[in-house]
Amino acid sequence: MKLKELLSSIKPIEVVGSVEKEIRGIHFDSRQIGEGDLFVAQVGTAVDGHTFIDGCVAKGASAVVLSKREYLNPSPALPSREGEKPTYILVENTDKALGLLASYWFGEPSKQLTLVGVTGTNGKTTIATLLYKLVRALGHKAGLLSTVVNYIEDEAVPATHTTPDAIELNGLLRKMVDAGCEYAFMEVSSHAIAQERIAGLDFDGALFTNLTRDHIDYHKTFDNYRDTKKRLFDGLKKEAFAVTNKDDKNGLVMTQNCKAAVHTYSTRSLADYKAQILEEGFEGMMLLMNGKEVFVPLVGRFNVSNLLCIYGAALCLGFEELEVLRVLSTLKPVNGRFETIRSPKGWTAIVDYAHTPDAVDNVIQTIREIKKEGAKLITVVGCGGNRDKGKRPMMAKIAKAGSEQLILTSDNPRDEEPADILNDMKAGLTEEELRSTLVIEDRAAAIQTACTLAQSGDVILVAGKGHEDYQIIKGVKHHFDDHEEVRKYAN
Repeated sequence: MKLKELLSSIKPIEVVGSVEKEIRGIHFDSRQIGEGDLFVAQVGTAVDGHTFIDGCVAKGASAVVLSKREYLNPSPALPSREGEKPTYILVENTDKALGLLASYWFGEPSKQLTLVGVTGTNGKTTIATLLYKLVRALGHKAGLLSTVVNYIEDEAVPATHTTPDAIELNGLLRKMVDAGCEYAFMEVSSHAIAQERIAGLDFDGALFTNLTRDHIDYHKTFDNYRDTKKRLFDGLKKEAFAVTNKDDKNGLVMTQNCKAAVHTYSTRSLADYKAQILEEGFEGMMLLMNGKEVFVPLVGRFNVSNLLCIYGAALCLGFEELEVLRVLSTLKPVNGRFETIRSPKGWTAIVDYAHTPDAVDNVIQTIREIKKEGAKLITVVGCGGNRDKGKRPMMAKIAKAGSEQLILTSDNPRDEEPADILNDMKAGLTEEELRSTLVIEDRAAAIQTACTLAQSGDVILVAGKGHEDYQIIKGVKHHFDDHEEVRKYAN
């Protein structure tokens, strides 16, 4: 593609060099640069891509997009490729430019799909995944971009981030279009919005789940976190739709400046989409949804909200209500989201991704509403390393308050000492509470202990990792799966 054509997708402040050259590829990772490529220099949190510009030019980069003027005039000593000087393009924001360039490079695939984004703290994976399954069950081709796995129709593509980088993201959307997909459902993380990974995408709908404390290590304040999420709705076109959670105090904040048609859902107040639980057990719930009864194989009040969001989105997409309800009654829980493992010994284990205070509280309250009177709840929980430390004591306090037995353990320590993380969690408990709390650093041993302590009728909650099948300890990735560990002791 000609550089001149590619640059029509952005608004350069200044261009030094020829725009009549052919570009062979776009990269933001200097290690991937080859002859004839365009390098986009991003200012990262740890590394500044501008410092790699000279190296990229030496490797044959034909053009460089940058945001720091001091890098605009290259050194005359720099080597040139086949006598052709590289072109330097100054822009205001290279993150945003990368999104726009990637979209254009892949032929603007988001405009050829009905693209729906899901944002919020909890519930994104469940909503995006079940919408993808619902639409396919209704006979349409669809793609999914999620924390657990990406799908191009029925082809699974491993997921490395909640929302991929702009180049990978648009490449996946292109493959969806080429595979004949009509719809794409994607989780939109706050990091992705802040880092402009979704720049250039054409959303036909946006869904809001809820907002609780998370990623404060990155956003610094809750207000910043909230306002970042809101940008997804601020950018919607008037032809699009927004579905928001009226039960969350931030639900209507999200849509304050929204040009799209706004729809609400609620389990507690008047809204476009409403539901209440008629009956509930570990096998599922009987719901009254907008006046119609439907049994769903999911449990928990938080899942009632998730299902209402899915139901509302499906109706906004134009699907027939009774057909939507029929498919909802067949949808199974997403991997690692309130997954139930039954033991012949009579106890039940729940494996759940809950890794925020609100998510832990939601899962515990759901279990307490369902479990038999007199049965114990044994909770195994830890906190990830190199993440928001402020939520650690909060999670321990919530887990202790709702459990008959609490076991604090390691989650995904990354580069931190597991003992330091556990000390942060223990700070949320009183001395009396600590005396009745088990602290077992080894997660496998913690799960084994919970299974050994459980009696018939008891419930074990293993929280924090859900679908993840690994632990990162001192930078080394080890296989670890909560499901596998529970099943070792279930029989």
